[in-house]
Amino acid sequence: MPHALITGASRGIGLALTEAFAERGWSVTATCRSPDAAQDLRALAKTHAGLIEIEPLDVSDFAAVGALADRTAGRPIDTLINNAGIAWRDTRLGSLDYEAWRRVMDVNLMAPMRMAEAFVEHVAASEHRKIVSISSSLGSIKAATNGNYFYRTSKAALNMAMRSLAGDLKERGIIVSLLSPGFVDTDFTRAAAGGPPRISARESGQGLADAVIALTPEDSGTFKRFNGQPIDW
Repeated sequence: MPHALITGASRGIGLALTEAFAERGWSVTATCRSPDAAQDLRALAKTHAGLIEIEPLDVSDFAAVGALADRTAGRPIDTLINNAGIAWRDTRLGSLDYEAWRRVMDVNLMAPMRMAEAFVEHVAASEHRKIVSISSSLGSIKAATNGNYFYRTSKAALNMAMRSLAGDLKERGIIVSLLSPGFVDTDFTRAAAGGPPRISARESGQGLADAVIALTPEDSGTFKRFNGQPIDW
């Protein structure tokens, strides 16, 4: 039975990804900051008894990341999915909160790299050998227009880091890829004006799961939408 580790699994895309992989017969380690408060995730674990285990993890706590990696040493992870991330609404020029910007970079860039570094041996020991980070089309430099400095720069930096990681891990047969979940209907996107039509978290999660499972070595270092369409860097 293949195994996935998914961060930020208590709600939204992470919860939908956990459900999608469990529905496909995968076992899942679903991590989140506060498992006791993650009622939807706990209910999902009961529905898919024996397939979903919940682990407490704040991905920005690098000591905790290392401790979880040590505790699970020797257990193969077929797919590590870096889903946990944060955004910041108020990023207007002239009133930028640089401490908040640093926090966004810590969670959206540094944490996925720390997860990849901590769990690379788990992934290398598996059959599928995949590291996937959930990025965003807002991280495309070609598509960037104005504003949203914190989120855009964090995802652009994540794209660069993971593309570099793909090169470093190529000889070990580890596939590293970036996927955009689409414009998902969440609390954050509901507050945003305009944009493309929103899709449900379930639709995104199902598409992402299929895209992850379909990844081949030729896809390593690529940046695509959840439907497989390439995105310009």
